[in-house]
Amino acid sequence: MRKLMLGSLFALSSLLTVICYPSSADQLTDERSFFTKSPRLINVMTTFDGTRVQGATYYYTINLPSQSGESLQYITIQKRQGSENIDYFIDKTSAFEGTTDNRGKALVIQDVNWDQENESIKITLDTLVSPGTTFTIGLKPKKNPEYGGIYLFGITVFPRGENPLGLYLGNGRLQFYGGDDGGFD
Repeated sequence: MRKLMLGSLFALSSLLTVICYPSSADQLTDERSFFTKSPRLINVMTTFDGTRVQGATYYYTINLPSQSGESLQYITIQKRQGSENIDYFIDKTSAFEGTTDNRGKALVIQDVNWDQENESIKITLDTLVSPGTTFTIGLKPKKNPEYGGIYLFGITVFPRGENPLGLYLGNGRLQFYGGDDGGFD
């Protein structure tokens, strides 16, 4: 009896494995595209970390591994922590292959959508980011926050496709110094 039960459980788990895992590595049964290997957030940095500074650029560098299964179409960056709203020059958003220290070719941006209420920016690329590529997005704030402190930005990436499944990569951290903030001078 025990062997029969174990055999039945094994058969049932094999059946569930077939049902739960589609034959295509990068498409779910409901036609949702997804990454088969997770992209990684490599670095987040600012060119100027002083409060109230104008002319800074916030850079977000991401690696899309060669085994990711899909090209990347768009990315969202949402402020998750920080005492002030940050305004951006959306038309000055940039994207390029490589890192800030080793820039490659420019990536063409199709659209930048800024949701001020949710403090979220969606950057849609006209040039898809191919698997095996490291790339960087640059955002231009109108100025850095008035007061020093830590700001966290949630990064989510989306593969190409009609119904992409976003993948949250975690928080990027920027710290600003100076001003009347009680200790960040």
